[in-house]
Amino acid sequence: MKTFDIPIFYRSPVISRIKNSRKVSDPRKKDYSPTELDFGPVIFYIARHFGFCYGVENAIEISYKALEENPDKRIFLLSEMIHNSDVNNDLINRGVRFIMNTSGRHQIEWSELNSDDIVIIPAFGTTLEIEKKLNEIGIDPLKYNTTCPFVEKVWNRADSLGKTGFTIIVHGKYRHEETRATFSHSKESAPTLIIRDISEAVILGEFILGKRKTEEFFKVFENKYSKGFDPLKDLDNIGVVNQTTMLATETQAIADHLNKVISAKFGKENIQKHFSDTRDTLCYATHDNQKATSGLLEKNADLAIVVGGYNSSNTSHIYELCEEKLPSYFISSADKILTRDLISHFDFHNQKEKTTQNFIPEKLPVKIILTSGASCPDSIVDEVLRKILTFFDNVRDLKEVLKDF
Repeated sequence: MKTFDIPIFYRSPVISRIKNSRKVSDPRKKDYSPTELDFGPVIFYIARHFGFCYGVENAIEISYKALEENPDKRIFLLSEMIHNSDVNNDLINRGVRFIMNTSGRHQIEWSELNSDDIVIIPAFGTTLEIEKKLNEIGIDPLKYNTTCPFVEKVWNRADSLGKTGFTIIVHGKYRHEETRATFSHSKESAPTLIIRDISEAVILGEFILGKRKTEEFFKVFENKYSKGFDPLKDLDNIGVVNQTTMLATETQAIADHLNKVISAKFGKENIQKHFSDTRDTLCYATHDNQKATSGLLEKNADLAIVVGGYNSSNTSHIYELCEEKLPSYFISSADKILTRDLISHFDFHNQKEKTTQNFIPEKLPVKIILTSGASCPDSIVDEVLRKILTFFDNVRDLKEVLKDF
């Protein structure tokens, strides 16, 4: 796989070293068990796969290239390049301005832009409507386009399905930048509907089987369907694609459920005419991160620390997997670990930060799962590890622990 030229300060002497060692020893990722770092009083289990993915590194490389190549021009990002505040803040400090927030609300109006400006498309991609608007201003939206290739793969799959008569069901968060972009591209060639989770898939199945009145459809899925969507005919032939950062297992569960619904309506012998298997749109990094998290959870750990941006979809799903098994703490940086006994962490379910006391148990050794989302730099995970080590006495020397990596 291609390697990218990203700023050295995003790498780390500990985490990046471990990652590189695992890549050499297991290049085909057949082993998803974590790496164990035994410091004596504290043991860390480091996920086999986490942190910057192909799409994120590609986006970072292009963004810094845009800064380097255009020192005298105004440079804008359409919205957050990735969901990590450290990366976005560094770009802001270098003079990059954000046109919209993550919800699509303008912070800078189109009228303030001119043809001499540079606009970077974020890793999530953008809508065809925004591409058209930039072209009208005289700005080439593709010159510094950091759209993840795996997001584009979803778009291409949706386009091919639409051209063969299938309606596209998008598993995603309809306010998320990537899902908005996928919806915009998909609806050009096919009726398109966004569903959030398996519960909405069950409701959709009831409409497909005629168990719910058609007029209810437009209330249940308000703002989530393409113009002219007709549930009486557009749900006879469907294919499922996904926001690439969703839980792979849930996307599969949704596809499996809708497959059964379509089979019940048209017969198993006719399933290929009415349902398209689209498992190949699952992002490799999301898949690997989630499998690596499962590998982590096989360890008998005391707690888990998940590092990443609070608005990062893939990070939140890793956290969800961890919290099902053990005390888990979602933090954005080492600064959130206030003391040995106090941590400020993100309450994902209530969407706000809270503090927890005595999060590190009074026992030795303490066993800690450590991982991060696909948009989190290794350097931040490194800082978290090092800060926790300061809370313990008689810690083994870092060089000694890393000597085999």
